[in-house]
Parts: sequence; C-alpha cells; structure tokens
Amino acid sequence: MRQVVLDTETTGLEVRDGHRIIEFACIELSSRVKTGTSLHHYVNPEREVEQGALEVHGIDNEFLATKPRFADVAEELYEFIKGSELIIHNASFDLGFLDSEFQNANPEYREIGSICEIVDTLEIARDQRPGRRNSLDALANEFGIDLSARSLHGARQDAEILVDVYLALTGGQTAIDFGSLVDIGSGAVEQRTAEKRTAPVNVVVIKASQEELKMHQKILDNLDSQSDKGSVWRRYMKSDVRDKTQIEQ
Repeated sequence: MRQVVLDTETTGLEVRDGHRIIEFACIELSSRVKTGTSLHHYVNPEREVEQGALEVHGIDNEFLATKPRFADVAEELYEFIKGSELIIHNASFDLGFLDSEFQNANPEYREIGSICEIVDTLEIARDQRPGRRNSLDALANEFGIDLSARSLHGARQDAEILVDVYLALTGGQTAIDFGSLVDIGSGAVEQRTAEKRTAPVNVVVIKASQEELKMHQKILDNLDSQSDKGSVWRRYMKSDVRDKTQIEQ
C-alpha cells in the first residue's frame, strides 16, 4: 500500500475551541522508501494564532495573511492522501483538525479514517516502550536522529523526522541475513524477510572425508594437550549430546 507521512501545525491545541490548521506537510513512501513526492502548504486560518502555539512553531498571523485558505487546497490534500496508509504521530490530534477543516470546506468530504488506513506512531511507541516518553523529539533522540537543524517545530521538518522515526519503530529486524540485504539509498539498508522469498533454496551439504576427520581430531588432540580444560569444541559436543539425551528422556 502507498504510504503517506503527515504532520500539521495549528493555531492552538483544541479544535473544539475553534482552532485551525496553519500548515500541513505530506511525504510519500513506497516500499518504505521516500519517492521524492510530497505536498506542503501554509494556510491562512482566518483567526489569530494563540501565543502558546506561536512559541512552539513561530508561524505568525502576518506571515499567514497572504496564504491560501484551507478550502483552497482541500481537494489537493484529499486526493493526495486518499487510499493511502496514513502515518501520523498522535493521530487523534491531527485527524480531529483535518476532519474539521474538510467539513468546513465541503460537507461532502468523508472522514479521513474511511478513506485511509491510519497508522499512529505514538501508539506503536507506547506498545514498544511502555512507561517511557514517546514524544516525537524523545523518539528521535532515542534513535539517534539529528535534530540540530531545527529550532522550532514545523510540519515539513517534523514530517521528515517522523519518516525516520516510523522506519526505526517498525524495522522489526532481530537478526541480519546478509544474503537478503537491499540498498535503499541514503546509506540505509532494508532487510527482505524470509517470507517474501518465493524461489526454492537448494542447500548442498558436503561431508568431510575420512582424511579430513582424522586431521580434525589431531588438531583437537593438540588443543587438549595445551589446555587444562581441553578444547572448547569437544566440551561443546559433550554438552550438546548430554542436552539432547535429557530432552529425549
């Protein structure tokens, strides 16, 4: 499924208090890689930006006065996200504002949850890291994502950060199969899971010859003579046989 990472900035925290979206940014992914396609707009909210919000993102009313209204860009955004897996951090916040804006623009717009599959990275993080701070900044710091270029929040920058956070949260890699690594650009590497392989794998087993086995025993004898505990290989083999016997019993 096509994926879209989305972030917004608003005039305040509560949509029920009449606060509006002032910026949104979307970044498209395909097979967990950025396609280079994105959508970004500043929006004139037709109301004042609350001081607390201004301190977070620094986007003031004077700057927004010349920007398009949400209704002017609603169709472009709706079509961009429609049918996608929509990735948002703290999705209920952004969706509340977006659904409200779409309804104000045109009541015929459907709720986003009915046109997209929603992935909330905050919920993923809480499941993986219970009892820990799971803000976007906290997760970025946890995964070593560079935030040095950002002094204030902004939808475009935060969407870029969210891409990296999402990929780190959902990597799911527990062991590296070097035969299945694929270069996905920007120095990143993705692992194809074994389940995705469709071609059969033919494994050829070459057994050691009698001469090779004798040579191996001589090497072990030499190691035994130089170690008080004997060779690790023989100790391992004895413990392995003992464990198997216990299992069978």
